[in-house]
Formats: sequence, C-alpha cells, structure tokens
Amino acid sequence: MAVPQRHRLPDATAPSTERRVSSNHAHLVTPAAQAEWDPSSLRGFRFLYLVDAVTLFGLMVAITVVRFGLDWPTYPWTHYVIGFAVATALHMAVYYFGGLYEYEQRLGHRPWLPRAMLLTFMAVGGDATVTLLTGRYLMPRANLVVLAVAASMLISFNRWAARRGRLLRTGRPRMLLVGTPSDISSAQEHLADAEPDAVVAGCLIDPASILDEADRVGATELLLLSGQPLDAIYPEPLGELEFRRISVFRRITPADTLLGLQRSRQIGGMPFVALRAHALPICRLRFKRLLDLAYLLLLAPFALPLAAAVAAYVRIVGGRDVLYRQERVGRGGVPFVLLKFRTMTRDAERNGPVLAVSNDPRVIRGMGWLRSTRLDELPQLWNVLRGTMSLVGPRPERPQFVARLEHEIAGYGRRHDVPPGITGLAQTQGHYQTDPGYKLGHDLQYVVNWSPVLDWEIMAKSLVVMARRTAR
Repeated sequence: MAVPQRHRLPDATAPSTERRVSSNHAHLVTPAAQAEWDPSSLRGFRFLYLVDAVTLFGLMVAITVVRFGLDWPTYPWTHYVIGFAVATALHMAVYYFGGLYEYEQRLGHRPWLPRAMLLTFMAVGGDATVTLLTGRYLMPRANLVVLAVAASMLISFNRWAARRGRLLRTGRPRMLLVGTPSDISSAQEHLADAEPDAVVAGCLIDPASILDEADRVGATELLLLSGQPLDAIYPEPLGELEFRRISVFRRITPADTLLGLQRSRQIGGMPFVALRAHALPICRLRFKRLLDLAYLLLLAPFALPLAAAVAAYVRIVGGRDVLYRQERVGRGGVPFVLLKFRTMTRDAERNGPVLAVSNDPRVIRGMGWLRSTRLDELPQLWNVLRGTMSLVGPRPERPQFVARLEHEIAGYGRRHDVPPGITGLAQTQGHYQTDPGYKLGHDLQYVVNWSPVLDWEIMAKSLVVMARRTAR
C-alpha cells in the first residue's frame, strides 16, 4: 500500500533523552518519565476538571431546587452552599484518584459509565461518612440517592462530549499497522467496517523502523498485529512513543490467552491490549504518596523513640558516624541519597561497591541483628517524608549495580516506575542472596499489581519477618 507523506511530526516532539549525572555514574532517564512529571502534559484535562466540578455543584443545587423549590428548609442557603462545595471537592478527589482524568487512548476505549458509577457511589459513601463523623449534613439525605445515579450519567456524558470534542479538534486517529502482509490485509478489512472514525495512515512489516515510519506518516496509534515479541518494542521505542502520545496496542493471539489477560479492548472487532512504558498512572502514584504521609503520621509516636534507641546503640557499639549515606537510584532513574544506620566497618567498600551477602564479614560485631531485623533501615523514614522513597516498593540499588543489571536483565528499568521502598515484595519473599533476576520478578509483580491492600499485606509480612528474626 502506498503511504502518503503528510502530517510529519515536528522535531520538537522528539526531544533528546536526558541524563542525570552523579559523581561517578551517568544514569538514563527515559522521555516517558520526563513527560509523566511535566505539568504541561495535563493541560488537556484542566477544562474537564472545571466542567465536572461545575456539573456536580449544579446538580446538587438542581436536585435541591426540584425537591424544595427556592425556599430550602431547616438551614440558611449558605449552609447548603458550603456543604455542596465540600461534597464537590470530595467527589473530584475520588474521580481523580480513580483515574478519570488520566490520558485515554482513543481506540477501543472502555465504556465510561461503569467506572463513573463505581467511583460516584464511593464518593457518595464518603459524603455519608463525613456526616457520620461530623454530624453535619452536606445535603439532604434523600438527595444522595438521586445524586449517585444522576452524577454517574452526567460525568459519563462529559467524557463522551470531551471525546467528540477531541475528535473535532485533532482529527481522526491515524493508525500505523505493523505485522505480516496477511495480518495487515485482514486488519484493514476489519478496521474499514468497524472503525469509521479512524484512518489507516501506513503499514509496516519491519518493526525496527517503527519510529521513523510513525514520524513520516503522522501516526497517532500503533497497532502490532502479528504477536511480535515485546523485546522488539520494550523498553524502547515504547517509551519514546508514549512520550509522543502515540498509543500502542498489541493484538492478542491465541497463545496470549494462556497468560490469563483480563484487560483487553476491541478495535475493529479484534482483541488488543494497550501497552504502556509505565505501569502506574500519575494519579495512583500521588494516591500512594498521600497514603505514605498518612502512615508516617500514624507511625511517628512509635518510630521516633525506637529510632532514637537504635541510634544510641549504634553510637555505643559502632562508634561515631551513626548514619550511613549512600547514593541509590530512585523513581524514574533519578539518584538520591539513602540513609541507614551504619552497621559495617568504615572501610567496608575500600575496594569499590560490593553487594551485601548473608553473614557478611564486613558487618560490625553486635550489629548483625539490626540488619536481620531491618532496624538499620529506620532512618529511611526521612527519605519517605521527603518523597524520595515509599514505605513499600522495590528496594533501591546503587547506580553502578543498576547500570550493570539493566544491561544484563531485560526490563530491569521498569522497577523504577514507582518510588523505591523500605520494604517490598522481594524482601518478604526472598533474602539478601536472592538472585537479582528473581527479585526483579517480585518487583515487577508489585509494580503491575499495586494497590493499598497489597501494601498492607507486605507491611504485615515485614513485621512478621522482623519478629521472627528478633526471636532467633
């Protein structure tokens, strides 16, 4: 098929990859990681924030007017306005952390109503909880039932309208098909019948030139049709495609069904799964950050005295330099300074960085129990407070080891999609001597399946591990 040369992306859409350089290591920061933290990437959703907020507040007013007219009972109108404003803010927070404002691919989109209804009912439950805790009604109780149903439909309608507006503003999706000639031919027939709002911009047999061809034809969507190995696209050029806002979909083959895939979407009557360079959207990462701060607040009365006692013990047994500072690689591949209580001799790494092992001879006599019970990690609560770490996540490694492991183990860098943790799935399932490849398997399972419940489970298991090692 002849491909027209049009809609070429300007050079500005493909910025060079940034390198963060430490004193002895240059670590790669992917374009996708830069884009995720770029406030400008959210501009397209700010208008939807405003529309949803006005819709919710107006709906609360409308429901009250329909029930009571303009003479609202019991309280002055200012009481209701404040209650409506608080309820609107609560709903918006639930919608945000529920992912309603994340960037959505245009092909094979999931229906909005089920997700909007689930989140709206959660938010209405939050409204009722505020009333139970404070004794202040945000709105008349019967209004909550009507709000739950009407808000679900209106929030879904807002997304349908935004989708149509996006289509008018940016034009139809331009698909680049990648696969064998027979797969491409079959896909074109399906797409012509089932995706009238999309256009096939180009076809490609060799996936090695995806970026150049996507640039040449101005593709906005990329469809992998022939079950290409993920190594051909991950981590690059998937990261670069995500940075350019080019959605990537991989057709599900019969063999793929053995993996138990649950989240698929229909494009042109064919099953696809969306590929992302990063596992967690920014809204869930921010929710994880809020939970960390809440946990720190709860832990502070217990952790601070314990940390002071351990610090005194380290000072007595190990001498001066109670704290040990070491550069580690954090979220997005950005280095940071990790804090620990010093449990090894001061010249432990005089010959260069060495991975810790079981019964490490460099550990100071009388300090081994601190390492086995993980009490030497207590100063990292300060790292959590600063935001360079989380309570739960993949353990951070040093830049020298990360550079080697990223070269040796495909996909190692994806463990940096979330902030590193004081404890993690690999720590509760493995040991110091566990193979890095096996640890990566645990880390990626955590990244892909993160939830608050999983964090609670890992923290509980970590406490059990600490208690067992203390009893030895």
